[in-house]
Amino acid sequence: MSKASPHRRVAAEKPRLPELPARRGAYAVVLDAALRLFAERGYGGTSVRDIATVAEVQPATLYAHFPSKAHVLAELVRIGHEVHQQRFREALLEVQPAPRLQLAAMVRAHVSMHADYPMLAVVANAELHALPAELAAPALQLRRESEQLLLEIVERGVRLGEFSVAQPWLAVAAIGSMGLRVANWYTPDLGMSADAVADAYVEFAWRIVGAKPQ
Repeated sequence: MSKASPHRRVAAEKPRLPELPARRGAYAVVLDAALRLFAERGYGGTSVRDIATVAEVQPATLYAHFPSKAHVLAELVRIGHEVHQQRFREALLEVQPAPRLQLAAMVRAHVSMHADYPMLAVVANAELHALPAELAAPALQLRRESEQLLLEIVERGVRLGEFSVAQPWLAVAAIGSMGLRVANWYTPDLGMSADAVADAYVEFAWRIVGAKPQ
């Protein structure tokens, strides 16, 4: 079993982004370079010149695609939140409308996104605060929508008697928070599949909401 250095913020060593139609040429190279640097050093510890150097382009090429370093971060943060919400919505389409099953599907989607795109997840969550309000707004809206999807499932489970939790919003916060950390520590080298991690987190989530045993 190999382990990442304890000094690394994210265990993953290679940047990975979803395949998007616009991701080609210098635009894609800049995003890949920025993703690695923001994940490893943080937004504040990365300069435009650092990104250009890793991407092997001139700073002018970067500025031809992004007006500023903040716009590079905003694009990564937006992509991360879009992928996350897409996983949520796809999960709900594939499961029966029972709160217990819906919660399990959402947790698996949450964990799998953070395991599949760890650097993207770390940047989208940990560096969101660095964006000015107007650039953060699209991602914040997506985040609110995703949180609401999960909250509605937990609240409905309480109404139907499937869950027993006094403060559904707090349960949602706990479930969301524990999933976020998967991006920091998970790597296939640990000898545990992402699916196995997701299954374990489903059990944790059921306990958090007081799911009735079946």
